[in-house]
Amino acid sequence: MRVFNRLCAMAMVAGVALGASNALADGPSLYAAGSLKTALGDVVRAYDSRYGTSTETRFGPSGLMRKAIEEGGQPDVFASANMAHPDTLVKAGWGSPTVLFARNQLCGLAQPGLAVSSDTLLEVLLDPEVRVGTSTPKADPSGDYAWQLFRRAEDLRPGSFEVLSGKALKLTGGPDSAAPPAGRNPYAWVMDENRADLFLTYCTNAVLAKRELPLLQIVDIPPKLAVGADYGLVVRGDAGQDGWRLALFILSPESQEILAGYGFEAEGMPR
Repeated sequence: MRVFNRLCAMAMVAGVALGASNALADGPSLYAAGSLKTALGDVVRAYDSRYGTSTETRFGPSGLMRKAIEEGGQPDVFASANMAHPDTLVKAGWGSPTVLFARNQLCGLAQPGLAVSSDTLLEVLLDPEVRVGTSTPKADPSGDYAWQLFRRAEDLRPGSFEVLSGKALKLTGGPDSAAPPAGRNPYAWVMDENRADLFLTYCTNAVLAKRELPLLQIVDIPPKLAVGADYGLVVRGDAGQDGWRLALFILSPESQEILAGYGFEAEGMPR
């Protein structure tokens, strides 16, 4: 619970009173990574039910969410799929220090007919006939993590980075990426549209995609290629009571259990 205590202390330093209130405003606002949409959607519903608020949410690639803030967006809380984007805002004086609140891992999401396993993943990725999909680097941390995997592949097999970075199809997470129909999981939709044979995405995204299309395969990344994702939370410097309360709620055991239920490694779960 160290992360919870740290943010609580920061709230006290900021002079924000966090006592119960029966007359809250409309509620806080939250910008968050697209990979958090389902899990944090449940967290926000629990928060609003608890405090009688109506939280405004906006989900999308973390890099694009950061850019929206830099261009004038004023969410009370920003939850990113990496530490770099919130840290950039902190260095610019936007908000509180970044707090690590969850972790994720990269997985492979494969078409039903593709012969692939954790042991053969690198060979399949390098196969010139296999279309490899990723998210968009810089705009979406998932794409950055895929490029980290390509660099690790280079250490195992020289020449891999050039091949993989050259063939990767940036299908999601960019400002001009095709949007899925309403209600569709973006990764299930990409695979259903046959735009890639194997897609590198967060394991939590892969699980949600497989729920929609059960025939899809989830492939664990072997240890020598594995890439983890640290998720960072930052509160706007002049956020009011509602913003700090929402941030603390995200770090609470109740919310951390919700995150864990969607496959995140929750930092604030009691041990």
